[in-house]
Amino acid sequence: MKIKIVNTSEHPLPSYETLASAGMDLRANVPEPSTLQPLQRAIVKTGLFIELPIGYEAQVRPRSGLAAKKGITVLNAPGTIDADYRGEIGVILVNLSNEPFTIENGERIAQLVIAKHERAQWEEVEQLSETQRGAGGFGSTGTS
Repeated sequence: MKIKIVNTSEHPLPSYETLASAGMDLRANVPEPSTLQPLQRAIVKTGLFIELPIGYEAQVRPRSGLAAKKGITVLNAPGTIDADYRGEIGVILVNLSNEPFTIENGERIAQLVIAKHERAQWEEVEQLSETQRGAGGFGSTGTS
């Protein structure tokens, strides 16, 4: 599948690192380094603009290494980019660590996953079918 992209940054286009990778790294496109203090959040621009086909979305997800090593994650993970959005891709980062974190220009800050999705139509009914789980909520299946 081909997706139209405009890259206003000096960084290479996002790409898959391996044949089996689901996500492509997004890089910060910032004029100068900026620091996220503990519990601070910021929208970090990427310099990328995309045109997705209808029926697809782009999901912005955390990078596991950045989350595990530095406590930096995507606040609204996964963030959704809809097919009709034409603005710049921004990543809402949050610092969940106890240490300041400096965002450098070109730093890999998140992953982008392209996913097909369905559109649902509601069918309003008076009652739902019975299941073994029923209305049991969080943890009700007995798994940890």
